[in-house]
Amino acid sequence: MSTADRANSRRRRPRRRGSGGGAAKPANSGSGAAARTADKTGSAKSGGTKNGTPKSGTAKSGAAAGKGGTAAAKGGTAAATAKGGTAATAKGGTAATAKGGTAATAKGGTAAKGAKPRMRTVRETSAGGLVVDGLDGPREQRCAALIGRTDRRGRLLWSLPKGHIEDGETAEQTAVREVAEETGINGMVVAELGSIDYWFVTEGRRVHKTVHHYLMRSIGGELSDADVEVTKVAWVPLSELDSRLAYADERRLAEVANRLMDRMENGRR
Repeated sequence: MSTADRANSRRRRPRRRGSGGGAAKPANSGSGAAARTADKTGSAKSGGTKNGTPKSGTAKSGAAAGKGGTAAAKGGTAAATAKGGTAATAKGGTAATAKGGTAATAKGGTAAKGAKPRMRTVRETSAGGLVVDGLDGPREQRCAALIGRTDRRGRLLWSLPKGHIEDGETAEQTAVREVAEETGINGMVVAELGSIDYWFVTEGRRVHKTVHHYLMRSIGGELSDADVEVTKVAWVPLSELDSRLAYADERRLAEVANRLMDRMENGRR
């Protein structure tokens, strides 16, 4: 091949298309916003200049700026921004932003298009207690009123009666009311046992619930499972609470109640 042929061959050889992750060459700063042109296999579709005059600074697949952005490329060879965004690539790109967003992807991208809205967190407060029959009598004869509820698996789970604090109520008033509604037993608060808190999700909300518990003396009434949320009610000997109560937090409260009753008994001697 002659020297002239080799020169012509070099001039006609098309530029290779980028790999999709590299940055496009910036427009010639000396001439303003005009983009370099090449043939169809090059980096621009002759959209940068026409007769030496720039076309308002845009290019169909070149390296000039797009609407409101910094640089846009259709082949994924240049980092670009969408309207009002921060960093975006078109088809086949790696990181992109949606309108006004921060991290989204176009087709074939990597970052998430939009994060899920955060679940709303609410706080609830309830009160209940351990109502004891025979509180002033011998320890082996003391019983506590428990409620049983059936869970989704069909299991009967025993727990302490409790419920939501209504407007205008104190926690102690709620405890007395809820014990009466869920067990049929009227109680009188003797002492505070403590509080437990836990988290659960319901109806698209994350709920942080705090329950205040009280030791109560039974002063009348009869066991009743009339409450629609209650499957069964029962008098359970205090010695069986550890094996009957379904929840560890309530078992610990029962231990606190037993120690408290022991101190009360010793004080009477």
